[in-house]
Amino acid sequence: MTKRLFVAIDLPESTRQLLADLDPQIRGVRWLDSEQMHLTLGFFGDVPEEVDLALRAELSAIEFGAFFLPITGAGTFPSKGPPKIIWIGVGSGHPHLFQVHKRVQEAALAAGLEPELRPWHPHITIARCRDVAPQSIRKFLQSNLDLDAGMIRVDAFHLYSSKLTPAGPIHTRELTVNCSRGR
Repeated sequence: MTKRLFVAIDLPESTRQLLADLDPQIRGVRWLDSEQMHLTLGFFGDVPEEVDLALRAELSAIEFGAFFLPITGAGTFPSKGPPKIIWIGVGSGHPHLFQVHKRVQEAALAAGLEPELRPWHPHITIARCRDVAPQSIRKFLQSNLDLDAGMIRVDAFHLYSSKLTPAGPIHTRELTVNCSRGR
């Protein structure tokens, strides 16, 4: 028995609602349900139960101090050609965010999972695109290039399991790791 697991930072309800309300209603662009919006720190595919338990133990040992993160700007992956994902950014790379990401990757490695070798580009996926021409979302991107959705306080991250269904993925929170006290 395996589980699809990922580690993420949740967004406050007000931020998720603001991002959900940006939906420009473009054909071929499927906006995520606001409950699905988060900042992924690591995705681990199909994880066997014993590795899942080791991962939980490793993640629980991570210590970090709370920090603030700007929710700002918009873009697509890939950046050239037909878009597959529309995302919202988190500023120009907050050092505390990269430190937490590094610790999550180290925890995954210690639990026996393969490390992610691609460079990490922190973002919040807000929509998925299918057969969408770049010019059809150009106006949306230009009007949200300098989007400022405020700051969020990061004082926890979560381990989720993800079950794929025809209606979309169902995410279940499996573990919460809160920031260390006294920081």
